[in-house]
Amino acid sequence: MDTALINILCLVLLFLGLLGTFLPILPGLLLSLCGLLIYKFGTDADLSMIYVWAFVVLTAASVVLSYVIPAKTNQKYGGTRWGSIGSIIGTIVGMFLPIPLGFLIGMFAGVFIGELLHDSKDMKKALQSTKGAFVGFIYGTGFSLVVGVAMFLVVVLNMLNII
Repeated sequence: MDTALINILCLVLLFLGLLGTFLPILPGLLLSLCGLLIYKFGTDADLSMIYVWAFVVLTAASVVLSYVIPAKTNQKYGGTRWGSIGSIIGTIVGMFLPIPLGFLIGMFAGVFIGELLHDSKDMKKALQSTKGAFVGFIYGTGFSLVVGVAMFLVVVLNMLNII
């Protein structure tokens, strides 16, 4: 395949990966990482392996953090272990719901239900805990977006022979 076509494919994957950091229908950083890997190994690019390994680690961290951060911020906002567990279970169940933003709805429902299972009389605490999960989601999405932008910039700058 022609190098120009490979470069275009890589840029498209990197761009789709950026969109995927906040659109749950796309696998986000995994698409970006595929674009980076295709660029590195599908062309004669002199991109250092340090970038590749750094972005592999950051992508893996992002996947883990997308589950952990909402659970932890849930606790910071007064949530209990029940809400944290509900957050993780709800996110996983929500991924399989045939509705837009199912993982997000599942996460919030999981936190809320988990807190109500812990204390069915304290709806205010359950709502506060759900707010914490939302804040955590924003943090996790922000982290993924920063990593995705960094990947995109590294590839573009390498294509332009700047790095």
